[in-house]
Amino acid sequence: MSSINEIRDTRIKKLELLKEKGINPFVSESKRELSLAQVLESFDDLEKSGEQKWISGRIMSIRGQGAIVFATLYDGSASFQALIKKDSFIQEENSLDKFALFGEAVDIGDFIEVQGIFFITKRGEKSIEVKDWQMMTKSLLPLPEKWAGLQDTEERFRKRYLEILTDKEVSDRFVLRSRVIKEIRKFFDDLGFLEIETPILKNKAGGAMAQPFVTHHNDLDIDMKLRISLEIEHKMLMIGGYPAVYEIGKNFRNEGSDPTHIQEFTMMEWYSAYHTLEENITWTENLLKSLAKNVIGKSVFTVYDKDGVGVEVNFDTLWPRAKFADLLTQYAGIDMQNISLEDLQKEALKYGLGNDEMKKMGRANLLDFLYKHTARPKLINPIFVTDYPGDLKPLANQNTDGTAKVAQLIIGGAEITNQYSELVDPLKQRELLESQAKMKSAGDSEAMELDEDFITAMEYGMPQMTGFGMGIDRLMAILTEQKNLREVIFFPIMRPKE
Repeated sequence: MSSINEIRDTRIKKLELLKEKGINPFVSESKRELSLAQVLESFDDLEKSGEQKWISGRIMSIRGQGAIVFATLYDGSASFQALIKKDSFIQEENSLDKFALFGEAVDIGDFIEVQGIFFITKRGEKSIEVKDWQMMTKSLLPLPEKWAGLQDTEERFRKRYLEILTDKEVSDRFVLRSRVIKEIRKFFDDLGFLEIETPILKNKAGGAMAQPFVTHHNDLDIDMKLRISLEIEHKMLMIGGYPAVYEIGKNFRNEGSDPTHIQEFTMMEWYSAYHTLEENITWTENLLKSLAKNVIGKSVFTVYDKDGVGVEVNFDTLWPRAKFADLLTQYAGIDMQNISLEDLQKEALKYGLGNDEMKKMGRANLLDFLYKHTARPKLINPIFVTDYPGDLKPLANQNTDGTAKVAQLIIGGAEITNQYSELVDPLKQRELLESQAKMKSAGDSEAMELDEDFITAMEYGMPQMTGFGMGIDRLMAILTEQKNLREVIFFPIMRPKE
């Protein structure tokens, strides 16, 4: 078997042959008159007319020898068979032998365009009988073999373009992702929301409890951060008078990665004035059930955890509510309101939390750690968990018992959405963010920063509102039943090859 370098050298020689024949192997214009999908749609009329048309595509297979060759073309819309026959080419004296040149210079992977008439073969396959052809792009490297494909997982992620080209299931998965996002946009457009765009580079990384990526702005000579959330600017725009806004965009969190977490991810967030958390929850359930039924076409999915263990999840059920404190009592035997910090730390140690890490964590984070290690993995079918510890949700309205007016949708033991009754009191907001800033100074790298610009904006008056955040990648992993988020991201972050 020839090496990649040997194959490339052979193709370079074919490229030079084309140039010697006066043919440009990398054209800038196409003669194409119809896409391959259009050819299939109007094939009967094309066949009856006997008219010659130009079509284009990448060669995905070549078979046959001697005076007859079959090639399969693919243009992204459909595949179509081309028949290249020696006696179909009009050979004038001293003219270029196009049939011979096809055999000498063309490979699987090349882009070509062909002109010919349409017919059905004896085997009943719709085809074009080629009368002329032209090289469009000469490929220098071979495509993965049809049956073997890309076997190495990292290579698949690095060369996603080849996997999409050679694996229809993968290609269709990303088309499905596009359809899901389109339907999400339509859902909120129909509700009267305004789609917006907000900055990725920020002076303060707010809106979530996460560790940011830090970079440097050379012109201003200041450190800046990649956003970890879309929230802060959304709320500022609500102050500006928009009643409802949404955004689908990239967030970045400089944290650990596993099959269910990645540092660069796509987030959907929205905020709506004059609506309640309960309405928020209802919209969420309606949206996700609609996506499952109308886009995916089913309601039962296998959802995988970070260890690749799958559980069956049914969307076509009632989506109940459960309080965070009640779940801790049920699954960990903990009374959230009355347990001492010392006892809380002892419980956390039982579930594998390290001493050094424990010392940096406040009461709310310890409760959250225990919840995630006891209760959350047991929550399989969709359920909204409400009333989390207030310190975990400093941007939400606070209840009198130290919890926050929030909900999280849990599916298959994983967090899918975050939903708040949003805090609009600037004095209370300052108090909560100052508390976060103290925790950050004490070593909690995920605690929020105090953002004076945000507090100032709030002091001009912020409407009562509810808000929502959802990871698009995690949703798509559920809807397409993938074990790894990277399977639903075109180009996931990878360590560079040596």
